[in-house]
Amino acid sequence: METKHWTSHDELNNQAIHEAAERLKQGETIAFPTETVYGLGADATNDHAVSQIFQAKGRPADNPLIAHVGSSDLIYDYVTDVSEDAEALINAFWPGPLTLILPAKSKLAENVTAGLTTVGFRMPDHPVALALLQAANIPVAAPSANRSGKPSPTAAGHVLHDLDGKIYGVLDGGMTGVGVESTVIDMTLDPPMILRPGGVTQTEIEAVIGPVNLAPSLQAEDDAPRSPGMKYKHYAPDCPIWIVNGGAERMKQVAHDLQQDGKRVGFMVSDERAIDLDQDHVYRLGSQKDLLAITRHLYDRLRQIDNSDYEIILAEAFPKDGIGEALMNRLEKAASETIE
Repeated sequence: METKHWTSHDELNNQAIHEAAERLKQGETIAFPTETVYGLGADATNDHAVSQIFQAKGRPADNPLIAHVGSSDLIYDYVTDVSEDAEALINAFWPGPLTLILPAKSKLAENVTAGLTTVGFRMPDHPVALALLQAANIPVAAPSANRSGKPSPTAAGHVLHDLDGKIYGVLDGGMTGVGVESTVIDMTLDPPMILRPGGVTQTEIEAVIGPVNLAPSLQAEDDAPRSPGMKYKHYAPDCPIWIVNGGAERMKQVAHDLQQDGKRVGFMVSDERAIDLDQDHVYRLGSQKDLLAITRHLYDRLRQIDNSDYEIILAEAFPKDGIGEALMNRLEKAASETIE
């Protein structure tokens, strides 16, 4: 199967959107940009369509999917209850990078919920995604459009690299904005619990509904994950990533020890750390003063590292404040070791 590529020049072309929406309704898989990463979409009410997501991605079947909608009104057909706090978050952050876990009706495909009684819904803040979802007028299950275990795609080229020939088509909307997946919060708990940090921070959520809990950082292997990203290791490039805490001198020391053992060592760091290191083999993420930009560049740099011949990449650790919580969550999932 040849994957159709609607280019960015056609991103809001009515014909392209209409064709992609019709294909979704017919059970095909369509990749599309959101403000976070590219998603791989299928009709969330169609078991066979959703199964093609798992097949294309090589994704474990017990990992639940998030359903995307083009209008918040659509979720009421597929959930049994929307609390006042959930309504408040919808009003504050939709469209946007926030997924709400809500009690599900049986109208959704069972492989969307992975057998749970809950489902995650979100309304993405991207013109291409919204146009597609509104044209289709169905809930669309859409995990990141990459092979499972690889960095999530922030450009259509990333999608095609992983999934060309495995999906019907990809709508090209250019580079995504936030660069990491949505925040996931379980609204069936009291108080609500953040299951995955993302583009909406805990501080922003608590400003709307008051205190919320954070999920334990580790998920027992035999527990059913209530959100994507809780159970399985994600975002890992082929080259090992070591997170190094401390300053440039500590990173130089670790690099020197590895190089003495004959290892080819590269670095993935901020612009400021790159200057302090004074090394040639550096993947720059952006300025320490702009953690959002660093977060936006993370997955692209991980993919560049995949195409390198380094044996180990030393990565800078960043403060877990605001968007830094999501940044370090993804970086820690990509890393094989953390050096204190």
